Amino acid sequence: MSEKVNHIIALLKSKANAEAIQGMARFGITPGKVFGVSIPELRKMGKQLGKDHELAGELWDAKYRETMILAALVEEPARVTDDQMESWVNDFYDWEICDQCIMNLFEKKSNAYDKAVQWAERDEEFVKRAGYVLMARLAVSDKTAPDKKFLPFFPFIKHGATDDRNFVKKAVNWALRQIGKRNVSLNAKAIELGKEILTMDSKSARWIATDALRELTGDAVQARLKQKQG
Repeated sequence: MSEKVNHIIALLKSKANAEAIQGMARFGITPGKVFGVSIPELRKMGKQLGKDHELAGELWDAKYRETMILAALVEEPARVTDDQMESWVNDFYDWEICDQCIMNLFEKKSNAYDKAVQWAERDEEFVKRAGYVLMARLAVSDKTAPDKKFLPFFPFIKHGATDDRNFVKKAVNWALRQIGKRNVSLNAKAIELGKEILTMDSKSARWIATDALRELTGDAVQARLKQKQG
């Protein structure tokens, strides 16, 4: 481990917050190596460190919650290979590491749409979650993408709806809702898909569909989409 990474770990240790660690545990964030440093503080540190591919690799390999999140913040998207994406996604051990890596790094990759469906087909809980979180995030961040980029996600959302693991079903729900909030056309298609999922003989599918349909057919979303269309 380089002197720079040792210095970063020492700095993180100096910012350790035992109360925050206890709070994280209540939200299912229970990594073995954690200092309890907040996400805003990590973002500030990431900005100060700047983009650095080699440093990102070292930080990831240190396997602290905070160093892994920092790794995604300082990594250079253009230098991330397919092999690295696969290696990192296999290291996901909770929803926070998964989501932060997707939001801060993987959604910026040109192969993100392909990875979303590949990972959604995997069985490992946080790899599978990564696929659906990527779908949800692309629906938010790729603002100029045509509808045809999101329609291939629909069969995977329907298939994933029967997975009753909490962190998977919540991600499936997130993907359905975010795609359905992009525009009027995708909203109609997402509602149709939600109604199909609602009829499935699965408790998780019924929860996913009921929750998504409540939002997608709600007055707030419908008004915003009509205003956006007009």
